[in-house]
Amino acid sequence: MEQIEFDFDEPGQKAPPARKKRVGLFVTCLVDLFRPVVGFSAVKLLEEAGFYVDVPKAQSCCGQSACRLDDQSVAKAEARHVIRTFEVYDYVVTLSPSCAAVIRQDYPHRFAKEPAWCNRAMALAANCFDLLEFLCDIAKPEQFCSSFQGSIAYHDLGQKEDWDLASGKIQRLLEGLEGIELKEVSNASALSPKAVLSSGAGTMISDDLGQLMDWARLLKREGSAIEVRHIAEILADMADGPAIGERAASLASIRA
Repeated sequence: MEQIEFDFDEPGQKAPPARKKRVGLFVTCLVDLFRPVVGFSAVKLLEEAGFYVDVPKAQSCCGQSACRLDDQSVAKAEARHVIRTFEVYDYVVTLSPSCAAVIRQDYPHRFAKEPAWCNRAMALAANCFDLLEFLCDIAKPEQFCSSFQGSIAYHDLGQKEDWDLASGKIQRLLEGLEGIELKEVSNASALSPKAVLSSGAGTMISDDLGQLMDWARLLKREGSAIEVRHIAEILADMADGPAIGERAASLASIRA
């Protein structure tokens, strides 16, 4: 039998620094394809909170689209892939409340008749958090480096009855920032341009990119100059680029 030797500290030697908790960042399809700055913002926020952040190249869709199309075989295959990819981390942090809801609520149910996979799904679900939930309840940073100034209208997606996730978190994270005036848009008028316009805010935010893209489209149709951004961009002080739905300045205009 092979002998195992332990490397004990010498008396009086300083204890090694505690290992940073590892976060697997679940970027989501929309962030990857349309708004990478949200992912960069999340990495910055998590690293500043003291976590080691990894963005696995092998990650894929959570299976939400396949589930909506009632393609259960594809949904199960994607769920297995997500479990294999992310179960090695201390935490899984998603950039979409809906993806977090799928992993936490749907995965255990999807494998209810497969005990081994069900146990793995439940273990992953227990360590899976939406970004705002993770910042508020796990990371708990004392402050953010944001220099954003202005009035912000926001929609709390956590109020949805089927998503027990980020309710109240947007307000908690932003209310400590100086120079920001918060104005909530209720669920009842969630996608009403009139409700957003009447808020008088200069920026509209949420933590769901799909909904933000819808807002940007509707507000542009109304000719509104209200900017639409993900909350992570505000918190990470990375809101200096084009807003959602806006085109980046051309090289020619920059040189001019």
